[in-house]
Amino acid sequence: MTMRAPKDDFSHITTWVFDLDNTLYDPSVRLFDQIEVRMTEYVVRTLNVSKKEADRLRSEYWAEYGTTLAGLMRVHDIDPDPYLEEVHDISFDELTHDAELRQLITTLPGRRIVYTNGTAPYAENVLKGRGLDDVFDAIYGIEHADYLPKPEQAAFEQVFAKDGLKPAQAAMFEDTHRNLIAPHEMGMRTVYVAPDPYDADHIHHHTGDLNRFLRALV
Repeated sequence: MTMRAPKDDFSHITTWVFDLDNTLYDPSVRLFDQIEVRMTEYVVRTLNVSKKEADRLRSEYWAEYGTTLAGLMRVHDIDPDPYLEEVHDISFDELTHDAELRQLITTLPGRRIVYTNGTAPYAENVLKGRGLDDVFDAIYGIEHADYLPKPEQAAFEQVFAKDGLKPAQAAMFEDTHRNLIAPHEMGMRTVYVAPDPYDADHIHHHTGDLNRFLRALV
């Protein structure tokens, strides 16, 4: 894993793929805390279980299936759309515009896309809150992968096929290290965006500061 971002490592990149949550905004904003509360409430009501059991299932399904939704669909056959609409109905007031990040992403050569395990409408709200709502060429949510979540390679394959990107000419920025396994195996350049490094073959670069990393590229 390379700690710095030499331009040569990215000279072949024509498509830049960014995860959303805790990647295009700092984890300290804690948007996902709100989503987790909504998830737990949904599980309590839908499965008629206690809050403690709902929290356990939410964590267990995330660990085993990639998202809580994937577990709910496979184990309980729930309809994903009402769930996704409800859990993403949160406040975005804590998000702030980042003019530098906007400029840096805009300067990247080639196509720039967002791919999230959330929904595209949710991603649009987050990007608007960050002042990034018109800098990406496409936004893909879990609905574009037929509700298959990252880290499943089939999810990446569906989204990338829709976009028409060539993995060997693309880079993936992601805050969850397991979600970089499939991109690495598909031939993408991978960047782990998180406070602490994670040493693994599928992580080519690490940064705790996305802006600083992009500055080294552009």
